[in-house]
Amino acid sequence: MHFKLLVALVEDSNTDVVIEAAREAGATGTTVITNASGEGIEGSTTFFGLTLETQRNVLLMLVEEHLSRHILETISEAGEFDTQKGAGMAFQVDVEDVVGITHQIKKLSETVEEVL
Repeated sequence: MHFKLLVALVEDSNTDVVIEAAREAGATGTTVITNASGEGIEGSTTFFGLTLETQRNVLLMLVEEHLSRHILETISEAGEFDTQKGAGMAFQVDVEDVVGITHQIKKLSETVEEVL
């Protein structure tokens, strides 16, 4: 079985929506790293020297490679990444090897067999 790591940078207010969409699309778990910050093409807005930014979270999802594109598209839609400026972004990275997920392999095997 081969895996991809999905990384999503999401506004705090959309985190739960994106996680739920990922789970419904086949993700078996998510790690959330809170209080991430960053900047896109345009700089941050300031007000009297204070930066006005919404909190962002980093979501990490290890998913089976045959499910990865579907999950990626699903979380993009749920998080409105392509329709709302600054809503977030997601990408996938190839994973060479994984340990510690034997308890998930049975469920993933059944799911992947249905997809294929």
